[in-house]
Amino acid sequence: MQNMTNKEIANAFQLLGNLMELHGENSFKIRSYQNAYRTIRKLPEPLSEMQDEEISTIKGIGKAIFGKIKELLNGGSMATLQRYQSQTPEGIQEMLQIKGFGPKKIKVIWEDLKVESIGELLYAVNENRLIELKGFGAKTQEDLKQKLEYYQKMRDQFHYATLLAEAEMLIEEIQSQIIGVRVETTGAIRRAANTSNAVELLVAHPEPLDEGLSGILDAMETVAEHIFRGKSKRDFPVIVYYTKPENWGLAQFKWTATEDFLQAFEMDSLPSKGTEEEIFENINLPYIAPEMRESNWSIELARKEELPELLAVSDIKGVVHSHSTYSDGINSINEMAAYSREQGYEYLVMTDHSKSAFYANGLQPARVEQQFLEIDQLNQQWDDFTILKGIESDILSDGSLDYDDALLAQFDVVIASVHSNLRMDEEKANQRLIKAIENPYTHILGHPTGRLLLSRKGYPIDHALVIDACAANGVAIELNANPYRLDLDWMWIPYALEKGVFISINPDAHSIQGIHDIKYGVASARKGGLSAEKCLNAKPLGAFLATLKKA
Repeated sequence: MQNMTNKEIANAFQLLGNLMELHGENSFKIRSYQNAYRTIRKLPEPLSEMQDEEISTIKGIGKAIFGKIKELLNGGSMATLQRYQSQTPEGIQEMLQIKGFGPKKIKVIWEDLKVESIGELLYAVNENRLIELKGFGAKTQEDLKQKLEYYQKMRDQFHYATLLAEAEMLIEEIQSQIIGVRVETTGAIRRAANTSNAVELLVAHPEPLDEGLSGILDAMETVAEHIFRGKSKRDFPVIVYYTKPENWGLAQFKWTATEDFLQAFEMDSLPSKGTEEEIFENINLPYIAPEMRESNWSIELARKEELPELLAVSDIKGVVHSHSTYSDGINSINEMAAYSREQGYEYLVMTDHSKSAFYANGLQPARVEQQFLEIDQLNQQWDDFTILKGIESDILSDGSLDYDDALLAQFDVVIASVHSNLRMDEEKANQRLIKAIENPYTHILGHPTGRLLLSRKGYPIDHALVIDACAANGVAIELNANPYRLDLDWMWIPYALEKGVFISINPDAHSIQGIHDIKYGVASARKGGLSAEKCLNAKPLGAFLATLKKA
């Protein structure tokens, strides 16, 4: 007999009831399993210690439920539960773990939005796709967003944007509480890794800071000499490396880089004092930016004196890839444009969803014409800013673009993206993308793999083949700056640059605040060695439009 607790047995019935509700099964059976859950969890005596006769006489435990209890006690599993689990995506089952988010609402999201993971759901929430669903609204969506973010915060990996925000708050707190301290990010977060498992900080002070840091970090413990591990007040894992002020340069050199990068150096021979720049000078190399210390490929560039001058956020001239209230954005075109102008940008490419994106209120041709008229009117109010007429056109299953050629020809910018039928093998994905790339109206390939970091791997593609197709057809590739995507992955930027393909750092902004995601895209692009010269939207308006034109 299995040593299952009453809680474990009760939870099995609760899960079964929830899964059956997701699949629209008989409501009477669902209620009986839900009642069994409530009954069993309140029992004073363990079921594992009870005789069969005792179990069968418990109120609410009929023949069918009794049989399932025996299955669990004898073998630790229940055939009916296993069957429903096999029919339900793991991500949907995981959603049931979110407190206050029940099977009824999950069923609506699953069926109407085809969302099957926590990450996809949070992405949909951020794009306001739940507001129009039955049983949802703005308040419900915001409440769910908070629950999802809390749930993800408790996982082992976090998005770069999440950890960076936490690091900035911690740095401010440490500086405000400890006089004379120097503190900066280090490790994966300083390298702008797409995801990481902790906030990493380097702290320098003339005196040891164990006591001072313990007042800021919860459950802080020493894991090695001068290394501390704890949690922030917001429950994020934090690793603090302590060094003396005079050893700052060597400490940052050591803790910023990966092991792969550091293997190229004799660490014991490096000077213990001085700045990072002086450390590099000592080893006869030009300074390598932290983002490029992920692997030793940047060392070879440094030795050949071929390190690029990396792209900066200030180099970006235009906001490319944005959504308004015409599709699934929060703000109007006027609000998106005015805010972009306030932030110092020269142009905004308005790219709402095309008609096939019904889940995002995609634009039917008549609404495209309406939007064109509004953009023309809005452009009359500025002589130093321009709204361009664009579209994020769905790449359909056969690789064709949404809308006919006559309408596609009227857009200033066409971003071609896959949003549906994501379950493709590599051959199908390659064919679909390349056909879209070869379309004469495609200017930019949007988020090439469709991935959502920590949630969805994305469809498999032959990156080299797709990049080659972009090179042959004069199509730029988007690095989607949304921190859930960061797609194109930075590792493929060097190959794209080698082939002469421009990279566009696009926020995929669904609100005015979403425009600021550009900084995450720039950070990721720097890892791949992108310069302003090779960044499409680092070009002023005229050069941007000229680069879009195909031969």
